[in-house]
Amino acid sequence: MTWRGPIREIDRYRFEIDPSYQSESMKRLGVKMKVPGLIYTDKEMLRAILADDSPDQVANVATLPGILGSSIAMPDIHHGYGFPIGGVAAFDATSGVISPGGVGYDINCGVRLIRTDLQVAEIQNKISAIIDRLFTNVPSGVGSEGRVRLSPAQLEMVLEQGARWAVSNGYGWNEDLEYMEEGGCIDGGDPSLVSDSARKRGAPQLGSLGAGNHFLELQKVDEIFDEVAAAAYGITSRGQVTIMVHTGSRGCGHQICTDHLDLMQRANKKYGIPLVDRELACAPASSPEAQAYFRAMKCGANFAWANRQMITHWIRESFEQELGTPSTRLGMHIVYDIAHNMAKLEQHEFGGKKRWVYVHRKGATRAFGPGHPDIPERYRAVGQPVIIPGDMGTASYLLHGTERAMQETWGSSCHGAGRRLSRTAAIKAHPVDKVLASMEERGIYLRAKSRKGISEEAPGAYKNIDEVIEISHHAGIAKKVVRLKPIGVVKG
Repeated sequence: MTWRGPIREIDRYRFEIDPSYQSESMKRLGVKMKVPGLIYTDKEMLRAILADDSPDQVANVATLPGILGSSIAMPDIHHGYGFPIGGVAAFDATSGVISPGGVGYDINCGVRLIRTDLQVAEIQNKISAIIDRLFTNVPSGVGSEGRVRLSPAQLEMVLEQGARWAVSNGYGWNEDLEYMEEGGCIDGGDPSLVSDSARKRGAPQLGSLGAGNHFLELQKVDEIFDEVAAAAYGITSRGQVTIMVHTGSRGCGHQICTDHLDLMQRANKKYGIPLVDRELACAPASSPEAQAYFRAMKCGANFAWANRQMITHWIRESFEQELGTPSTRLGMHIVYDIAHNMAKLEQHEFGGKKRWVYVHRKGATRAFGPGHPDIPERYRAVGQPVIIPGDMGTASYLLHGTERAMQETWGSSCHGAGRRLSRTAAIKAHPVDKVLASMEERGIYLRAKSRKGISEEAPGAYKNIDEVIEISHHAGIAKKVVRLKPIGVVKG
């Protein structure tokens, strides 16, 4: 559905939906936007955004109780469940709401970057073997199951402890935890709020990649834009080899969201919150229903951090098997691990004073600026690493968070290229054989569990990642540090 409402250019990279706008649904319910909608884009990308109904979703989010500042959309915005993907919204901790739609089904879908001391020339003849080994060692595909079998007690600890559980059981290095958002475990998760269905779906899947847009990518450093920040992150030269992991909380997180959406929709009626879209189901932040979801969501987030940690262990093991060298000697340190789909209680400066707010980032990345105490000490002078995966045929980026992001976006930036085509449209537009030929021409070795998935994830199905990054960079909500190019890909 094409957006037909008003939109105003603030500057070259910021466009605003005025809070006076009222859609027909809003008029029917007698609700109004409480804050403006703020979209980070340029004129060229705006045309694609307006052809989607995501601006309408930006306006809808602005009607929710207790929202502060703006209903924000990143340049990779596209249609999502209730909230747009690429959306950020903060709600006052006292008068605001918590909404599962502002997090999404794949709780803590996120991305991790691992650096190495290797140069691409050193592994040029082994790229296919490494990818084949990763394809074998890291289960992928729809419903894929991991290599460990958790007892009920072990799953309980995963839900409470996240990556801490994995590291304490030998799946990682002690230093790994320092280089993850929240140290790989968000405190306050309550496993008693996670249903048996979610446990059954999650238990066999720990340490698996899944399907859809999830991937493992072997990359080389293509360009360094900020040598100081890059050095702080352990990136020192072009041609350096890195590995990127993109996956989330698998069936466990999906079921947690499903279970609590039902509860929140009932709570919505109980508290009399008018919704222009039922997918915005929410409850007052301090209500039992909202807090139950929040504590269960934390369990889903912890599952995701443990999942990426287990995968990291098998990535290191795969390199050791193929190169015959311990991963410690290969310098396979985690640069950072960041969540894309989360709601978090954070303290921010707003209106001249510090406020506690529930920041919902859905398809958006935390991007805290220099000096923030939640950033690892080693990175504090340059800001938090912001890892932005692109599509499997072009590039991904490493950026750093900024003070401007703290002032404008609750310390947030974009999370990826953003889909341009639906999966159905991508299958029609990008036949598998053509995608494979294109990948081969680019020198990228691909292993995929599903042929359909290759078309769904074709580079042409996504926006141009370079343009998304340029908008974020010039708007000042994250700054470019490094561009990474894929040399081998594992897709679910």
